[in-house]
Amino acid sequence: MEISNSSRLTYQFIGEDDNAFLFQLDQDPAVMRFINGGKPTSKEDITSKFMPRLYAYRNADKGWGLWKVTVQDTQQEIGWILARPMEFFSDSPLYDDVELGWRFVQSSWGKGYATEAAKHVKNTLSTLPQNKHFSAIAVKENYGSIRVMKNLGMSYIKTYLHSDSQLGELEVVLYSMENS
Repeated sequence: MEISNSSRLTYQFIGEDDNAFLFQLDQDPAVMRFINGGKPTSKEDITSKFMPRLYAYRNADKGWGLWKVTVQDTQQEIGWILARPMEFFSDSPLYDDVELGWRFVQSSWGKGYATEAAKHVKNTLSTLPQNKHFSAIAVKENYGSIRVMKNLGMSYIKTYLHSDSQLGELEVVLYSMENS
């Protein structure tokens, strides 16, 4: 699967050649604040933890993986959009419910890039008939991500304790929408 350009952004499927980009993005404590309390990710963690997790669900035909987001005018790589089955790392993955997520450099915040990118990836993945729902989670204090969820047309479903093998247990909000 390929994702065409949107009005201001381009998209590239992330692979092993993108370790330096992933590392650099995770060095800003503000970017990492709602992920792990603001701790930068080490190069070792990118290689030994982050990339193996990515490759566990990465599927180019289905569009599952991370999509690097680049500003067309400047060619600045500003972040990524995640697409994978909800609850992928649980005993009961939801293969018809695509989890969307995002991580962007702080200098790009407030410019609508995350919404534009997430909407464009969602709209592309919505053409696949197996994708019945789109969902996203965030810690309840992450108002920027919640705003993106609402801008995508997602509705609040619940607040719950989400368990992640890498990050532990986090209280998160779940937003979701049907693929229409």
